[in-house]
Amino acid sequence: MVVLNKIYTRTGDAGETALGSGERVSKANLRIAAYGTVDEANSTLGIVRLHTAAPELARLDAVLLRIQNELFDLGADLCVPDRGEPLPYEPLRMTAQQATRLEEEIDTLNADLDPLRSFVLPGGHPAAAYLHLARTIARRAERQIVALKAQGGEHVNEHAVTYINRLSDFLFVASRWVNAKSGAGDILWVPGKTRS
Repeated sequence: MVVLNKIYTRTGDAGETALGSGERVSKANLRIAAYGTVDEANSTLGIVRLHTAAPELARLDAVLLRIQNELFDLGADLCVPDRGEPLPYEPLRMTAQQATRLEEEIDTLNADLDPLRSFVLPGGHPAAAYLHLARTIARRAERQIVALKAQGGEHVNEHAVTYINRLSDFLFVASRWVNAKSGAGDILWVPGKTRS
């Protein structure tokens, strides 16, 4: 159970923060950047959900709510590094099933869509545009997580990497699905359209 009675503690005023393990690190630490960017993607999904209340988008809205919860799980996983030492509690870790469920949802949404004949530009329905924003933030989080994993002495759960990779794929397909269901349609890239 998380209890937050006091929001400011002043313990970070010198530019450090605590990981879930209690270890103090710089706020510029790549691990902090990674789960901070996961939080940014989650916040963007909150904006998406302001635009998915319509009955034709309710199915997606329910999935996005679940994903928002899973992004907190991902942040919890990242904020407690596995140092190979026992902890006084069982840390929350991402699982293979969470990424597999995203794959299943990608396949379900994609079954309703025409094949792509060009790259798409972010836009159309507001939810679709914000889903593209969330997708790009998720990709940035993925790059940070992979960079963290590549650092010596840092461990990252392999399922965390798989999940964030699959999430951006899901968000892309979800943006197309919203544009199809809402009637907005995809906005297609026209290569070299303004060259002449």
